Amino acid sequence: MNRIVIAALLFSAACSKTAETTPEPPKKPADSQHAGITTPHGDHSAHHGGLVLMNGEMHFEVVFDRAGKHQVWFSNAVREDLPASVASKVTMIVTRPAASPEFLTLAIDDSGESWVAAGKPIAGKDVLVTVRYEVRGEPYEIEIPVP
Repeated sequence: MNRIVIAALLFSAACSKTAETTPEPPKKPADSQHAGITTPHGDHSAHHGGLVLMNGEMHFEVVFDRAGKHQVWFSNAVREDLPASVASKVTMIVTRPAASPEFLTLAIDDSGESWVAAGKPIAGKDVLVTVRYEVRGEPYEIEIPVP
């Protein structure tokens, strides 16, 4: 009887090891300054080529494309990408010297990963971009001086 119980335990342990899958760790930036960072708010590197900012436990990355395609990406405290639907009512107001403000209403891209709008390229001195959005019904606004 003991042999049957031992055999069953060994078989069950072997099966559980083969059935286990190890999830892949979240992708982190390859640069040496941020390699291996897994603590909340430890990684503020740009994953999409933009400017990383925070709102509470959420990070957001604003990308100003030279051709005028502007994007906003959201991520959690350890910089894992969140679906774009985590936010709503995402807008940008681009204020340039001696010009009327450009109002952009962003929409979720086809992949559902970011908010995007086609606007004028952001160039020149003294440009200010105001980004607005809502998360769980709470509005947020930040002014970003563009160098």
